[in-house]
Amino acid sequence: MDFRSEGSHVRCDKIQVPVVHRTRLKSWFIWVCSSILLWTCLVQLVAVGELWHPHFVSDFSNKLSRRTPLPPLRVKEEVVVLPPPPPVLPLARKYRINGFLRVTSNGGLNQMRAAICDMVTVARFLNLTLVVPELDKTSFWADDSDFEDIFDVRHFIDSLRDEVRIIRRLPKRFSRKHGVQLLVMQPVSWSSEKYYLQQVLPLFQKHKVLHFNKTDARLANNGLPHDLQKLRCRVNFQALKFTPKIEALGYKVIRVLQGRGPFVALHLRYEMDMLAFSGCTHGCTEEEAEELKRMRYAYPWWREKEINSEERRSQGLCPLTPEEATLILQALGFDNKTQIYIASGEIYGSERRLAALRAAFPQTVKKEMLLDPYELRQFRNHSSQMAALDFMVAVASDIFIPTYDGNMARVVEGHRRYLGFKRTILLDRKRLVELLDLYHNGTLPWDGFSIAVREVHENRIGQPVLRRVIPDKPKEEDYFYANPQECLCANTDCQDGLVPANLSQSSK
Repeated sequence: MDFRSEGSHVRCDKIQVPVVHRTRLKSWFIWVCSSILLWTCLVQLVAVGELWHPHFVSDFSNKLSRRTPLPPLRVKEEVVVLPPPPPVLPLARKYRINGFLRVTSNGGLNQMRAAICDMVTVARFLNLTLVVPELDKTSFWADDSDFEDIFDVRHFIDSLRDEVRIIRRLPKRFSRKHGVQLLVMQPVSWSSEKYYLQQVLPLFQKHKVLHFNKTDARLANNGLPHDLQKLRCRVNFQALKFTPKIEALGYKVIRVLQGRGPFVALHLRYEMDMLAFSGCTHGCTEEEAEELKRMRYAYPWWREKEINSEERRSQGLCPLTPEEATLILQALGFDNKTQIYIASGEIYGSERRLAALRAAFPQTVKKEMLLDPYELRQFRNHSSQMAALDFMVAVASDIFIPTYDGNMARVVEGHRRYLGFKRTILLDRKRLVELLDLYHNGTLPWDGFSIAVREVHENRIGQPVLRRVIPDKPKEEDYFYANPQECLCANTDCQDGLVPANLSQSSK
């Protein structure tokens, strides 16, 4: 190559530069780009793996670094308890509704319980919608508990939906704010299906809503169709379930008692209200008898004021005293190792009147002795809830002995029959008073007294018997809920397997 200038001439040879082939350069460029792309993808995978599965990152990182893998993280396994599946509800019965029935149950727990069973049955055969029953808050016990405080209201409604429609409250269109005045009435006691169909149903057709403010014993013991009697049992034994908190505490008492061995539930109905209203003051001091009399006169709704205590006692119409009950238990053969649970409220005269019972049977207990005070605190001043605990224990007991045939005694008796005729000793108080007086005045020695007591009750232990029917005298015949014979066997008509009731039971 020649370069020329004005003054000189320079010659320069051509320099040899190595030539890079275009194909090789292109391959190298592709390799670099691919590497960058791969590493970018790897970083993204690591990030995603960290979010979704940390173990993947850990394992992958270990492999890259060629380190010894870490042991897997041990996670404590927790047992997941799944809630039980919801119960299968029966199909709701569809029917033309003739009206709404509002009821107020009166009396103590078991009187109200039986009344609720009757009112469900009435609503069923009159094709009514039943409002969840209201409970008595104005009686002697002054318990302000509502239905849902004692019974599982959701279970009550759902379990009967194939028989009767039940609602929690009346529709607003029937309230006083809308100018509706409910017809309030008391159905005739011990009434038949015919009475309700002919005299009560027309009132619903006219007024649409009726309020029964007295519901105790408003349905006959006998003469009802078999399916209605079965419905009364279904409400009593299945639909009226106590609330979970009552059941939990009741079962706790039962477990404690059963853990110590067999036990007798003694329904010692020697309480102030019973003595005052029955006029039974045998064994009381003059001051106590006067106090009971004042209480009876203080309640204007209690019609019978002047009562001859000894006359009633001789007729078997008074509860046994704690001292009398002690002698009867001993005569029946219970020894001093027998575990006795007193299923009742506050005994009139308190521990002074229980001294003889505790001396003869040291293992005598009450719910207050088996539970911590804080456990019973929620039930204080709620006599019906306390009675529900006693009811559960009495039904579960090995032997149940009521000293008076009140509502609790009879309803528990019926439950125990339904559960397989569990032993219930039904005391013949009229005969026992005669034997007790003979023993106390020295006419009858102990051995003779004990033999006589056992003979009297040989056939009074809750065995299968027919209900005793006395036409036109429903108060004197056997109570349906004490012996629901229609519900005690699978066959429609099982009377052939039952024996006639012993006539001596008339003085229960």
